[in-house]
Amino acid sequence: MTDTTSIKHPTPLTSGDFTAAEEPFALFAEWFAEAIKSEPNDPNAMALATVDPDGLPDVRMVLMKGFDADGFVFYSHIASAKGRELAANPKAALLFHWKSLRRQVRIRGPVTPVTDAEADAYFATRPKQAQIGAWASKQSQPLESRFAFEQAIAKTGAKYVIGEVPRPPGWSGWRITPQRFEFWHDRPYRLHDRIEFRRDGAGSAWSKVRLYP
Repeated sequence: MTDTTSIKHPTPLTSGDFTAAEEPFALFAEWFAEAIKSEPNDPNAMALATVDPDGLPDVRMVLMKGFDADGFVFYSHIASAKGRELAANPKAALLFHWKSLRRQVRIRGPVTPVTDAEADAYFATRPKQAQIGAWASKQSQPLESRFAFEQAIAKTGAKYVIGEVPRPPGWSGWRITPQRFEFWHDRPYRLHDRIEFRRDGAGSAWSKVRLYP
C-alpha cells in the first residue's frame, strides 16, 4: 500500500470489526491464526524488549512458544543478556509485526520464570541437534571462533549420541503476563485503527480505549 491508495470508500467500522472486541486474548488468538496462514515464515516471531542495568533499552527477536490466559512464553539461556536483564528488572515488552496482514500487536507486562516442569516438557520437544546446541552455547558470551563453537557442538553431541538429551540447568523460559495490549491495523493514508486494552494486574478486568493513529 502507498499513500496514493484511494480512500474514497474506506472500510466502515462494523460490529464485526476488531475494534469492537472486548477481550484481548481472544482477539490475539484470532489474529495469530490468520498470521499462521499468511506469513511466509515464523508467525510466532516477536521482538522482546528489556532494559540493561543502565536503563538502556535492549531488543531482539525471539520465538513465542505458547500463549494462554496466563501470558506469552519464550525460552532461552538464563545467563544470556535477556536472562540477566529480566532477573534484574522483570518487566518486558513484546511486539508482533505481521507484514502480510499489515497488523501489529504490542504487549507490556511483568515477567516470571516458567516452572521446571514446563521447561523440561518444552525442551523435550526440540530437535536433538537444537538440544545439543543449547548445551554447547554460552549465549551472549564472547566466542573465539565459529570453529570453537562447532567443536563444542561435536563434543556435546558425542556425549549424548545415545539416549535423550536432558535440559541444561542454565536453560529455561519466561512468561510475560500482559497488563497492556495494543492492536494496530493499517489503513490508507496512515489513518490506522488502534485499540488498547489495560488492566491493573492478572485477574483484573480489562478496560479498552481507541487511540488516534
